[in-house]
This record gives sequence, structure tokens and C-alpha cells, in this order.
Amino acid sequence: MEKLCKIRDLQRAVNMVEAHIEKKFGISLNEGMALCSISKSEKLSSGEIGEMLGLTPSNTSKVIKSIEEKGLIIREIGAKDKRQMYFIITEKGQELIGGMECCELELPVLLNDFLQKK
Repeated sequence: MEKLCKIRDLQRAVNMVEAHIEKKFGISLNEGMALCSISKSEKLSSGEIGEMLGLTPSNTSKVIKSIEEKGLIIREIGAKDKRQMYFIITEKGQELIGGMECCELELPVLLNDFLQKK
């Protein structure tokens, strides 16, 4: 039971961080994690994004659509396979991610302690 309560506390802490990110930057936690993943690669497919974030294909599509509509990523058709779609972070997306890195995110103590251990 103790582990379950710790998971509950972690979930609450993550929810608090997500609310802070949404309020300060106008994106959800999944959108931010997708941008972070794409920014660390030249380009990613939707399958790769979903796998990195642990999302279903449906949820991945929703996240991609949202950040694409915000102008934070663009689509690129695959050079070898025209059916393949890749996503690349835009300058606007890079600026947003850069602003998040420069900004101190308000982390609950529980999450901060957890992240410091890594």
C-alpha cells in the first residue's frame, strides 16, 4: 500500500507541474515533452514521438496536431518513402523550449528530490 501512496504523491506533483507549464507557457506537459524530444533529434516520426512519450497512436496524433497548430513544429515528407511523415521543431518551438530551460520551473519538493537523484 505504501508504494501506491507514493505513486499517488508523484502523480499529484506531476499534475502541479503540468498546471504550471500550461499557465506559464501555454502548452501541456505532453506537448512540452514532445517538443523536447523533437528538439533533441533532427526529426522524428509520429511513431517515434509516441514511443518516446509512451502514448497511444491516437494521443500522439492529438499532441502533434496541437503543437503543429501552434506553429511549434512542421511536417516533412520522407525523402525515401513519401508515405512517411516526419516532424521538425520550428524556430518558434525552439524559442519556447529555450525559454523553458532558462526559466526555473516550480517543482514540488518530491519531484525535485526525485530528479536530483538521476
